[in-house]
Amino acid sequence: MATTAQKLVIVESPAKAKTIEKFLGKGYHVEASQGHVRDLPKSQLGVDADHDFQMKYITIRGRGNILAKIKKEAKNASRVYLATDPDREGEAISWHLAHTLNLDPTKPCRIEFHEITKKAVKDALEHPRPIDMARVDAQQARRALDRLVGYKISPLLWAKVKKGLSAGRVQSVATRLVVEREQEIEAFIPEEYWDVTARFMAPNAKGKKMICEARLVSLDGEKAQIGNEKDALAAKERILKTAFKVQSVKTGEKLRRAQPPFTTSSLQQEASRKLNFSTAKTMQVVQQLYEGIDLGKAGTVGLVTYIRTDSVRVSTEAVEAARGFIRAQYGEEYCPEAPNQYKGRKNAQDAHEAIRPTYMEHTPDSVKPFLSREQHNLYRLIYTRFLASQMKPAVFQTMTADIMGDGVDMRYYGEHMVFSGYRAVYVEGTDDEQEPPESVLPVLKEGSDMAFSEVDAVQHFTQPPARYTEASLVKTLEEKGIGRPSTYAPTITTIISRGYVSREKKRLYPTELGRMVTSMMMEYFGPVVDTQFTASLEDKLDTVEEGKTEWRQILRDFYPPFEKMLCVAEDQIEKVEVKDEVSNVPCEKCGAMMVYKMGRFGKFLACPNFPACRNAKPIVHYIDAPCPKCGARLMEKTSKKNRRFYGCEKYPDCDFVSWEKPIVDRCPKCGSYMVEKPGKRGEVVHLCANETCRYKTSVPRPEEDED
Repeated sequence: MATTAQKLVIVESPAKAKTIEKFLGKGYHVEASQGHVRDLPKSQLGVDADHDFQMKYITIRGRGNILAKIKKEAKNASRVYLATDPDREGEAISWHLAHTLNLDPTKPCRIEFHEITKKAVKDALEHPRPIDMARVDAQQARRALDRLVGYKISPLLWAKVKKGLSAGRVQSVATRLVVEREQEIEAFIPEEYWDVTARFMAPNAKGKKMICEARLVSLDGEKAQIGNEKDALAAKERILKTAFKVQSVKTGEKLRRAQPPFTTSSLQQEASRKLNFSTAKTMQVVQQLYEGIDLGKAGTVGLVTYIRTDSVRVSTEAVEAARGFIRAQYGEEYCPEAPNQYKGRKNAQDAHEAIRPTYMEHTPDSVKPFLSREQHNLYRLIYTRFLASQMKPAVFQTMTADIMGDGVDMRYYGEHMVFSGYRAVYVEGTDDEQEPPESVLPVLKEGSDMAFSEVDAVQHFTQPPARYTEASLVKTLEEKGIGRPSTYAPTITTIISRGYVSREKKRLYPTELGRMVTSMMMEYFGPVVDTQFTASLEDKLDTVEEGKTEWRQILRDFYPPFEKMLCVAEDQIEKVEVKDEVSNVPCEKCGAMMVYKMGRFGKFLACPNFPACRNAKPIVHYIDAPCPKCGARLMEKTSKKNRRFYGCEKYPDCDFVSWEKPIVDRCPKCGSYMVEKPGKRGEVVHLCANETCRYKTSVPRPEEDED
C-alpha cells in the first residue's frame, strides 16, 4: 500500500504495472486500471442526440473494486501520474481516471512512454503534461459514432432477421469486402491460355553444363498469345524444327531493398504468412512482449516498443544501435553509409515509432529461454525485420537473352544473388506470388547456335482474385483507410464470431447470413458500408485529434441523414427467416439431422428440436491420412493454448498424436509415415517422421492453402 511519501503511477494492465514497479523501486507504487473504468452503459444508448450528443458515462460493472482501490491509493499518494497507453484510447482512459480521482486534467498529471524500459519510464516521469483533450475528443467522437450505428441498426437486425446480430461502422465494411470478393469469384469466367517453354543446355562460369529454360515471347514479330491446344502444339512443333541463335544477351544488376520495420498492420500480415497467427493471436502475443518479460538477472523488460502504430519512423538512437550491431555482427559491408529512411502511408497518423526491439543486445537467441514458443517466434520476426531495415540491399546479377530463329523469339531470364545484404537476416513473406528461384547464370554468347532439347506446352486458365486471408483483409482495410491499427484484429474477430464470415484453411468466406446482412445494409444504409465514406470519417477523426474540428460537429453532420435511413429501413424491411444449415450428422438422441450453429468459440452442431432435445457437440474434422499406429481415422484437434494438432479418433485406446499433419503417402526410403510442413518459399515439404531417416521432398502448395 502506498504511503504519503510515495507517488502513484496508474497504468492499464497488471503485467505492465509489475514491470514498471520494478523499474521505479521505492518511492513509487504502480496500480493497474485494467483498461477503461468508465464507459457508456450497455443497457442504454448513452448518447443523447437531442442534447448535442451529450455522453452518459458510468462506472463499468465489475470495476468498482478496482476503482475503490485506486482511489484509496491516490488519496494517500503525494502525487498521481496517469500512464495509460500513448494513443487516443489511452488518453481517454486517463481523462476518465482524472475525473474519477478529482484530478485537474489541465495540470501535468499525464505521462507517456512508447517503450517499457527503465530509461523511457523515468524520462516520462520528468516530463509530465496535461491531458490532451483533442485526443480525448477524437476518441469520444469515434465512440459516439460506433454506439449510434451499433445500437440503432442492431435492434433492427434482431427484429427483421435474427436475434443476436450486430452492425458496426467498421465491421460492416469489412464484411462487405469479403462478400464482394466472393461475388467477384462467382462471376469470374476463366480464359484459357498456354505457356510454351523450351529447355537448353549451357555452360556456367565454372564450365559445367546446366539446364536452362526459355519461354516463347513472339511469333513472326507479334506477341505470342496462345489460347488453345491446337495453336500451342503448332508452336511447339515449329520450335522443334527451327534452328536458333542467341540474338542478344543483356546482363545487369538488380537491387532488392529491405522493407521498413513493422507497423501494426504489416506485423499482423507477416505473422499470418510466416507463423500462421490470426490477427487476434498476433496482438495477444505482441502485447505480452510490450508489457514486459522477466529475463532473469536482467530483470523484467518490455522487449518491443508500442504495438499500435501506423508509422515506419524510428528514433535516431534506435537506428544507431542497429547500425552498430550490424557492423559488429555482419561487417561494414552490410551497413549502408547513411541510415535507411522509409516513407509512411499518406494517411498515417505517425504518432508513434514503428514496432521495434527496445534493446538490440536482447537478441532472439539470448532471450529464448525466457519466452514461450509463440513469444520467441514473434519476437524473432520483429527483431530481424528491424535489423534488416537498416542493412544494405541484396544485389542480384541478372541476364536476359533473346534466342531467335525463323520468326520465333524465345527468351531466357535468370538472376543470381551476388550479395545477400539484408537477406542475410530476413526475407519477406508473400501472399500468393512466388519469387523466381535464384540460380547460377549460364554463359551465353551472341551469335552462338542454340538447340532446344525439350519443348513443353502447358495449359493454364486465368484465375479469379484470391479470397481474403486475415492478412490480406488487414492490408486492404489499411490501404482504403478503414479503421486504425487498434481496430483491425477486433474487427476480424467480430465478423467471424457473429457468423458473417467463416475461416477455412486461412481463407475468409462470407456466410449466407453475412451476404444477407450486407445486402440489407447496402440497400438501406449505403453510406455506412461505403468504403470512401468510412475512410473520410477516419480522416475527420484525425482532424479532431489535430484540434482542427470540434468533435460534436462530426456527429451533427452524420446523425440527421443517418436517422432518415433508420426511418426508411424500419418501414420497408420485411421480416426475413434465416434457416439453419442442415448437416449430414443425425442426432443420436432423437434422430433429427443436426444443424450448424454459431457460438462463442465458432461453429458447432446442435439438434434442431431444441429445447425438447438439447443435444449439441463440436464439429469434428478428419484428415485423409490414417493413424500410423492403428489405422483408424485421424482428427484435427486444438490444444488448450489454441495450437492445432492431430490425434487418433480411438483415443485413449490409441495415443498417437502429432503437431505436424500426417499425409497418406509413406516414406519411400524407410516406410515410416510422413508429415506436412510449410517450406521457406511457399511450397509444402513432406518430411519423414522417422528421426533416423528424415527423408523430405517438396511439392507445390494447393491454391486454397496459399496465404
